[in-house]
Amino acid sequence: MNTIHLLRQFRIGEYAIFDFAVAFLGLALLAPILSWLCRKIFKLEIPKKNWVFLALPIGIVTHLITGPITPMTRNFIDPTGHYFLKVIILGLSALGLLNIKRIDKIKINS
Repeated sequence: MNTIHLLRQFRIGEYAIFDFAVAFLGLALLAPILSWLCRKIFKLEIPKKNWVFLALPIGIVTHLITGPITPMTRNFIDPTGHYFLKVIILGLSALGLLNIKRIDKIKINS
């Protein structure tokens, strides 16, 4: 058994704890770069903590676009149940979108 399979065997329900940890840690580490890019390209000020809130919603959208449907993605798009998961993902999306502001040209240059 390789290391990834060993790490992914620890679960909460059908979701691997390792996957959550990698998603949250990865976006926490990338948050300064992503915030800087959004500031320069889209003229949006996105707080770094918002990226962590958006980790799971971004993951679900990414899996829907790229194709490998994970158990969480499958459960989220299931129209007949998993309402607790849907509330959590929508709540994380709302928290992630709070405090995003459009910035002025003057602020961009400074």
